[in-house]
Amino acid sequence: MLKFYYAPLSVNARRVWIALLEKQIPFEAIALKLDGDQFQPDFTAINPLQRVPVLIDEDLRIVESFAILDYLETKFPTPALMPTDAAAIAKIRMIQMVCINELQPATIPLMKQMLQMEIPGDRVVAAQQRITTTLQFLEALTDNSPYFVGENFTLADIVAGTLVPSVDMFGMPLTPYPNLHRLINQLAERPSWQTTAPSPETIQAAIGNIKTILATR
Repeated sequence: MLKFYYAPLSVNARRVWIALLEKQIPFEAIALKLDGDQFQPDFTAINPLQRVPVLIDEDLRIVESFAILDYLETKFPTPALMPTDAAAIAKIRMIQMVCINELQPATIPLMKQMLQMEIPGDRVVAAQQRITTTLQFLEALTDNSPYFVGENFTLADIVAGTLVPSVDMFGMPLTPYPNLHRLINQLAERPSWQTTAPSPETIQAAIGNIKTILATR
């Protein structure tokens, strides 16, 4: 059985967790609190980079969420989360990379501000501008289709659907982006989203750990 190392508040791990659930793949979930247990020798031996997620399939160890997603899609192709059409593949990859390279880093200064950590005001403004540009880009890519790319649920939904909602808690609502707003609300109804969503109690209990991690970024 697959072993899946994750942290309940890690959005990188959550996208893998959702893929496992959507594909109905049996797995053993091993939670890390990220309160220092990621630095322990046992886990460092598994991932010297000391972060989640990690997937172990017998003798194969995979780190980095996108690599894990590609592995799961290839080894467990049904239900498919990646189409075969060239244009659709390009659109999915584009959405994935824009979310991971533009949106996710821009949330860090806003998270620091929300937690009342020291952060220069110009960095906050730049982050807000970067998020606005990214949301506008994603909104323009979407249409009235049921999902981010056409009629079928794909990896684009998993990656964007777990990252985009976070902007709301930073005072940047999605209502100005009707397509994104509709898609995010629709994805939130899926059992995999509800199973993997951290509870308010879990978030509150982890604030100290979150501040420690953010202090290094």
